[in-house]
Amino acid sequence: MTQTHATVESDLDPRTDALVGEWIGLREVSERLDIKFNRIKQLLAERKLLAVRRDGHPMVPAAFIADGQVIKGLPGTLTLLKDAGFDDVETLRWLFTADDTLPGTPVQALAENRGTEVRRRAQALAF
Repeated sequence: MTQTHATVESDLDPRTDALVGEWIGLREVSERLDIKFNRIKQLLAERKLLAVRRDGHPMVPAAFIADGQVIKGLPGTLTLLKDAGFDDVETLRWLFTADDTLPGTPVQALAENRGTEVRRRAQALAF
């Protein structure tokens, strides 16, 4: 299995797929962010967004985009998790798994502008 910075080259496992819930294709990401399609590929390469192959196509969790923007704190959190050794699927599982101490999921906390605690937890994973 090969992996690029933008996408995982295999289909997503059912457990992670179910955790994430709603997915959108790259064209829809482009529309929701109101940016050119090529810019989406750049965001993926820069790890400001994360896409994985789902049913053979690169898809992005819909929760990563709100009010026409990538949710605040997501790019930094993606970097921290990558630095902690997480692959793309492990990153999605971590972001979408409920944590009673947050409360909710890390991605919900980011969307609600509670990113400081999410990043603190992500940093702790590296040690």
